[in-house]
Amino acid sequence: MKRIFLDTNILLDVSMKRQPHYPMSASIMLLIDNGQFEGFTTSLSMAIHYYIHKKDYGHDLGIEVLKEFGQMLSILSVTDTHIEKALYSDFKDFEDAIQHFCALENGMDCIITRNVKDYEKSEIPVYTPAEYLRMIDK
Repeated sequence: MKRIFLDTNILLDVSMKRQPHYPMSASIMLLIDNGQFEGFTTSLSMAIHYYIHKKDYGHDLGIEVLKEFGQMLSILSVTDTHIEKALYSDFKDFEDAIQHFCALENGMDCIITRNVKDYEKSEIPVYTPAEYLRMIDK
């Protein structure tokens, strides 16, 4: 089964129903929820998601959404090795570098994000939700 890594922006698109991104990101989550793919994210994504989500929706709803994601996704731990690799990498965005090295070490088949350009140094394939959905429809 394909193991797909979801970047923080995908989680936020779904939980906050951010337009115009919500339909494609929600479709990816639905495929995971239906068992067609194994979905993963990091502890870092969960923390960032909570911080951003709580500003608009409050603590209680932020926690409830994270619980729902925790039932659908496997949460990968960020380690000191991921941090060190990110610090010395050629990635322009530190957070995305951490995500990449965690996904790489844990054998992800691809990364799903809306910020593909931030992952140009990725050693694994990176797709937007729309690109990935088109690819699997073939």
